[in-house]
Amino acid sequence: MFTPVRSRVRTAALALMAVTALAFGATTTTGAAAAPAAAAAKQGPTSVAYVEVNNNSMLNVGKYTLANGGGNVFDIAVIFAANINYDTGTKAGTLYFNENVQRVLDNAATQIRPLQQKGIKVVLSVLGNHQGAGFANFPSQQAASTFAKQLSDTVTKYGLDGIDFDDEYADYGNNSTGQPNASSFVYLVSALRANMPDKIISLYNIGPAASRLSYGGVDVTSKFDYAWNPYYGTWQVPGIALPKSKLSPAAVQIGGTSQSTAAALATRTVSEGYGVYLTYNLDGANRSADVSAFTRGLYGSDAVYTP
Repeated sequence: MFTPVRSRVRTAALALMAVTALAFGATTTTGAAAAPAAAAAKQGPTSVAYVEVNNNSMLNVGKYTLANGGGNVFDIAVIFAANINYDTGTKAGTLYFNENVQRVLDNAATQIRPLQQKGIKVVLSVLGNHQGAGFANFPSQQAASTFAKQLSDTVTKYGLDGIDFDDEYADYGNNSTGQPNASSFVYLVSALRANMPDKIISLYNIGPAASRLSYGGVDVTSKFDYAWNPYYGTWQVPGIALPKSKLSPAAVQIGGTSQSTAAALATRTVSEGYGVYLTYNLDGANRSADVSAFTRGLYGSDAVYTP
């Protein structure tokens, strides 16, 4: 069985980290997204780049263009990652940013806007933090809606383009929290989509939440913009009934997946008519050879790296 290859580097033990959870109902805007410049046109799938901001800069995503035409290689940049933590006082899940995520958000003018001005969407990934809180165990619809508001308020406050759900590392049951239930994720996604009808909601297709998309006659599948395979170096069609244009069966770790595999997955993406190609762990090195391995198959062009 393949397992997700994602390093969760943290700068200190959780107990020593300063909590920067967004207060309920916060709506202060620190800078709306600037209108993007007209990006050079490109034909082909949407390319996604997750960036581990504990180690790397979001600006790396904007350093790659196509040799043919000059279009951006990457269309979506994912800030990896915020967390859903458990507040033992209020007994509720709460949104948390470690110091590195907080730094990116606080410096949106220099870390996020430059990407958006190039036409690259920037979304925030959220995942569990070993505390028992997750997307699949809210005890009530109100609790799910409250967390959804924290998410949408964050998108508004920092001028982001959406939210990505990654249901890993929740450790359901810790701190006497509940086990996954059928209603929780449906309530959460429904509330989030109502709060931000025109923003991106994406699904890293893993964990209990990913298999709990329908409850009480409500199916939230159509509320997602994208879903992707979480297993790097493999081909696996996400088990969600979205059109091919919104799915990434391919997933690669840049520098960790061989160039031949990345190329083969890109070719298959196009030949089988899928519309998304997922990459993870773009760092600050010149990865033009690794990136070109898949851009040739996706777009018929090498990638150019501009420091």
